[in-house]
Amino acid sequence: MNKRCVFYDRRGRIFFSLILILFLSGCGKKEERIESPEFTRGDLSFTGDRQEAKFSDVRFTDITEEAGIHFKHVTGAFGEKWMPETVGSGGGFLDYDNDGRMDIFLVNSSSWPGHGSGPNPLPALYRNMGNGKFEDVTIQAGLDFSIYGMGTCFADFDADGDIDIYLTAVGNNKLLRNDHGKFTDITALAKVTGNDPGPGRAPAWSTGAAWVDVDRDGWLDLVVANYVKWTPETDIFTTRDGKTKSYATPDVYEGESCRLYRNIRGQHFEDITDVAGLLNEEGKSLGVAIADFNNDDWPDIVIVNDTQPNFLYMNNGNGTFVNKAVVAGIGYDENGRARAGMGVDVADLKNDGRLAIAIGNFSREPISLYTQIGNGDLFQDLAGSARLTRPSLLQLTFGVLFVDLNLDGYQDLVVANGHIEPEINAVQKDITFAQKPQLFFNDQGKFVDISAQAGTPFNEPVVGRGLAWADIDQDGDPDLLFTVNGGSPRLLRNDTENDSNYIKVRLKGENPNWQAIGAKVSVWSDGMRQQRMVRTGSSYLSQSDVSTLIFGLNESKKADSIIVRWPLTGNESRLSDLPAGDVYVIEEEGSYDAAAAGVSNALTAE
Repeated sequence: MNKRCVFYDRRGRIFFSLILILFLSGCGKKEERIESPEFTRGDLSFTGDRQEAKFSDVRFTDITEEAGIHFKHVTGAFGEKWMPETVGSGGGFLDYDNDGRMDIFLVNSSSWPGHGSGPNPLPALYRNMGNGKFEDVTIQAGLDFSIYGMGTCFADFDADGDIDIYLTAVGNNKLLRNDHGKFTDITALAKVTGNDPGPGRAPAWSTGAAWVDVDRDGWLDLVVANYVKWTPETDIFTTRDGKTKSYATPDVYEGESCRLYRNIRGQHFEDITDVAGLLNEEGKSLGVAIADFNNDDWPDIVIVNDTQPNFLYMNNGNGTFVNKAVVAGIGYDENGRARAGMGVDVADLKNDGRLAIAIGNFSREPISLYTQIGNGDLFQDLAGSARLTRPSLLQLTFGVLFVDLNLDGYQDLVVANGHIEPEINAVQKDITFAQKPQLFFNDQGKFVDISAQAGTPFNEPVVGRGLAWADIDQDGDPDLLFTVNGGSPRLLRNDTENDSNYIKVRLKGENPNWQAIGAKVSVWSDGMRQQRMVRTGSSYLSQSDVSTLIFGLNESKKADSIIVRWPLTGNESRLSDLPAGDVYVIEEEGSYDAAAAGVSNALTAE
């Protein structure tokens, strides 16, 4: 399939068009019976004014085997039910070799010392060959190490033109610098282990992470979520049936503060957790998402906690933050209780400028949907009125992901489900360990569970954890990656058949932030405005493609206009009359070299 790829400078002038050939080629919580809220018991049948045919053709096909993905997550379980075994792990999409195709990185855990047999488990890196196949390049990429891994996030922290990997773990994390397709462990030099820097402190158990320029100096800083203070020596016996050991819940352990690292010109990092206002050992954190909730151009951070109030760190505009979660209404549920938050994502669901925060919770705790109300300083959990409560009540939800799967201009919600206790069905007959993922169609802010008709992958129970999206075959619609605890991932190709159109937007920002992390893009078509931010993190322990934004245009043949607000300067690029089906590479004045940014056939203006 051939697509025109149109390049613009910051002032919106077209320098040229060229033909770009696209590839043919819990977390946990103590169990307690919770009565379902009254609003979950009503009829939640589809009553929207769009026809059922609009979502009836949403289909996904599992292509894991045929794509060549042969990976199995190792938990290291040997019968003692140590808590980290049931929490991991994540993965995601990155273009590690700058060939324009999205590759796959999968986090693995490992055997526990003294309890393993055979070779140590490795993470996995799969190179997208562009013909529907992926090649395992783990060894040649220098990733032949074993670590009890949890999550990952990707960005070019040193501004050398290729994407680096940060890997969270039980124990020291890893920062893997990409040196032209081969990775080097520079964690010690960079000083980003994720641990409390105090003397004599045990290594932390890190989970979610995100790259974000908190002080807008152009260099990408790093926020790391930490869970609880657990070690094999401090493991606590817990039970669900009063006899046998079960996986522990976080309320029996002390919390661990998140860490915030300031990037010093790509050479090393400074731990600014305390001075930035993020030091808080009450947290038991799993998910991290970035957004600009008050639209002041300074990135804010939402961190979800397991059995503790969530954090909403609002940026003061000088690299420091204040936690406003409780006063804003996202700290607790409507009954004043802290839920078992796992994954998190943020989106403008109605295209009305109001952001909603989705959080995956424990079984019998439905998905939270904290939505901005009033002037935007307050949030209200509108999961019930959005029709999410009833269908998500029994699931234990880890990965949550907003993405427009049918290109109608509204972001749908995909979730990865799976319990933490393999024997849960013996004590709770309505709960299972492996659970089906779910797909909720967004009918302008109301959701319809269309999982049953979305293809075989959404009708097969798995122990789901991480979740990410990318257009792996470059046909214009987002494909999905699910990670599975103790099992093989699921790579799902989007085979939705509809007449919806789209545009793709790729940004090239000024060096050092050539990825334009933090940029905001607004697209108008037929009177509708869609807004997205280029950001890392979100979901659960995973990361989606941040190099390309896809905007569904529904039946419109063009985007009327695009505005890009650049993160460092606040300057704007304004473009108009953009035909559907094209890839628009928009560059900021003085932007990073296009070839290093992964657009191999981009030209530069004279």
